[in-house]
Amino acid sequence: MEIKIKYHTDKIEKLRYIDGKSDWIDLRVAKDYDLKKGDFALIDLGISVKLPEGYEMITAPRSSTFKNYGLLQSNSIGVVDESYCGDDDILMMPVYATRDVHISVNDRICQFRIFRHQPAIEFVECDHLSDESRGGFGSTGRA
Repeated sequence: MEIKIKYHTDKIEKLRYIDGKSDWIDLRVAKDYDLKKGDFALIDLGISVKLPEGYEMITAPRSSTFKNYGLLQSNSIGVVDESYCGDDDILMMPVYATRDVHISVNDRICQFRIFRHQPAIEFVECDHLSDESRGGFGSTGRA
């Protein structure tokens, strides 16, 4: 699969797989940020993409983003579809700062993966699902 990438800065590393570790790909911060506790910011990730028809990109924080920066991605995950494909459609990460933090150019802050669109689904209404209940929300992990 081929994905076109436009870099808006030469200060970040080019996209690449991390050998042998994951098929998610890290995204990097395109400029320095100084955030105070309680600040909201759109973190510029320095790239625009053109996805193939029928695909979407899911972005999520790296597992270390909260520990290292105290940042929460304010929309939980990001969804980029193939219509967000112009030169000015720059990828951003909306964040909420839980503490004062400095974020530097080229810091790895989130990651993405490409998925094929979900197939068309037909919803069939019924009165009973006919299977035994598992125990409800939060029931796994109980002794």
